[in-house]
Amino acid sequence: MKLVVGLGNPGPQYRDTRHNVGFWVVDELARRWNLGDAWRERDDAMFVKQPGGAVLVKPLTFMNLSGFAVARLRQFFQVEPADILVVVDEVALPVGRLRARPRGSAGGHNGLKSLVEQLGTGEFPRLRIGVGRGDARRDLADHVLSKFDPAERETIQAATLRAADASETFISDGIERVMNMFNAAADSKQDSNLDS
Repeated sequence: MKLVVGLGNPGPQYRDTRHNVGFWVVDELARRWNLGDAWRERDDAMFVKQPGGAVLVKPLTFMNLSGFAVARLRQFFQVEPADILVVVDEVALPVGRLRARPRGSAGGHNGLKSLVEQLGTGEFPRLRIGVGRGDARRDLADHVLSKFDPAERETIQAATLRAADASETFISDGIERVMNMFNAAADSKQDSNLDS
């Protein structure tokens, strides 16, 4: 069994913000799998299980405490960290860029920091979705809690669909396959110096 965890903040005021792209991806997967009405709440998270397959998770603890919910669901479903894909926003990547890794540090992301602390390891796959940095003079917290500009919306919508594809690839074929398919595609189009 595998978990696909989308990070974000609960509540309608955060729904369309950059910080919530992880939620968008698991919502897209639930839509594809016709599971939209089957969400359940447990251990400060919403989750839905694909019959005989993966579990989609949206922590309800707010971003900075995401690890608490994920750690409890990991125990409940008896899943190893290597079988948990965390989908998260990334300001160090251009809008729409995907970057998958099998493990790593929090890289300054408070949601990932909470997961590393609560899981006791950074040995879990992550799929970062670029949301851009915007104006460097702007407070980073304000930026990630802002909505995408109209010019960015088509790009981020396409990235959400690609990230859902990548998540399905993780479920069926693992993180190495995701990296080969989705990192390489981005690198062929954009500067590959941004590596987080």
